[in-house]
Amino acid sequence: MSPGGTAGPAGLRPVFAARPKFTSRAAVLAIVLCAIALTLAYPVREYIAERRQIDQLEAQRAQISAEVRQLKAEQRALNTSSYIEQQARDRLHMCFPTQTCYEVINPAKAQATLAAAPASSPWYARLWQSVRAADRPPARAPTRVTSR
Repeated sequence: MSPGGTAGPAGLRPVFAARPKFTSRAAVLAIVLCAIALTLAYPVREYIAERRQIDQLEAQRAQISAEVRQLKAEQRALNTSSYIEQQARDRLHMCFPTQTCYEVINPAKAQATLAAAPASSPWYARLWQSVRAADRPPARAPTRVTSR
């Protein structure tokens, strides 16, 4: 090879045959890669689905364990006599025989309940009024006196 980058004594370059861009090796490689991708597609999809299910089950387990902790705390509270006495006073409005108990009614709350209640009479009063109205004689229309 000479310093000018030419091949041979006359300075002519050898002519190479044009290579095709898509050879048989490339075709085999593409087929192998597609086969590998298709082979791995289903297991990867199953793996992702199982991971999602595992995450959901772990979240459910955490929720249930929090609920169990809350119920155990409530059970411990129910085993104490002071908590039971407090619940009896608050929910059932009970008090000890030696105590004088008062219940303070919130006037704003009482006004709201009175305003929300319908102002109509009870069903039995309406029934009695309809019986009385049925017992009365019908009102007569005034007659016209016409002269002939």
